[in-house]
Amino acid sequence: MRFATLASEAGFRLGIGTARGVLDVARAAERFGTRVPTTIAAVLEHGVAELAALVERTLAAEASDGLFVREDRAGFGPCVTHPEKVLCVGLNYRKHAAETGHPIPECPVLFSKFNSALAGHRAVINVSSQAAQQFDYEVELVIVIGRVARDVAEHEALDYVFGYCTGNDLSARDLQRRTSQWLLGKSLDGFAPIGPFLVTADEVRDPDALGVECRVNGELRQSSTTADMVFGCASLISYISRYFTLKPGDLIFTGTPEGVILGYPEPQRVWLKAGDEVRSRIDTLGELAFRLA
Repeated sequence: MRFATLASEAGFRLGIGTARGVLDVARAAERFGTRVPTTIAAVLEHGVAELAALVERTLAAEASDGLFVREDRAGFGPCVTHPEKVLCVGLNYRKHAAETGHPIPECPVLFSKFNSALAGHRAVINVSSQAAQQFDYEVELVIVIGRVARDVAEHEALDYVFGYCTGNDLSARDLQRRTSQWLLGKSLDGFAPIGPFLVTADEVRDPDALGVECRVNGELRQSSTTADMVFGCASLISYISRYFTLKPGDLIFTGTPEGVILGYPEPQRVWLKAGDEVRSRIDTLGELAFRLA
């Protein structure tokens, strides 16, 4: 299934992507008198079985006016709204480590973002008021944990995944490199857009073999595959779970491939600016777009 967060003036609502558009789950449940999870947090807690039945019933119904929103007209919030942890992995693609002059890590390089950094598909992210100038893109595969994981074996790790989504680890490089700690440059408001959809793990054949792209104003900047990751998804989950208890809804940004602005020779670095549009795409998961202002 493909879950989304629909955003409106009334707040966030659970959506499910279908061939007819994004189903507004709360409205459909009300129409048919059905009790189902109506937030992504509830889905992570209770599962998808009841929702699958609701989708099937709604698609088969003759009267479904107002229950579906065209994807190109929908307002989106972050596809996971309240993770306890937003964990990120640095230098996790071989060619990206090389382009930035770093050795291949011997163990995952971990840092974090705050929940306030989350943003959704087609978000407008403010950079004009930030005390920084060197804004950079980083398309990333994001793992969404589905059940409590503590000290799990690598061969079992993917069993703890609820699904995956497209993300972008926006970075203010001048703030990131101000000290040895990256947090300041990584966790500004809106600097962790994810979505549009959270795609359940059963629809992703192999998370370590997905095509990854990022475009800025239509120009291709990053094009790679998750096969270039130093530490694959199962390895990351197993490693992280040795030190932190992972909980349903926790996010793991798995790193970015080569092609970031920081990897260019210094005279060729043209940082992102207000007005730029960034589009990040991952096979099976879809395209995440946002604009800077």
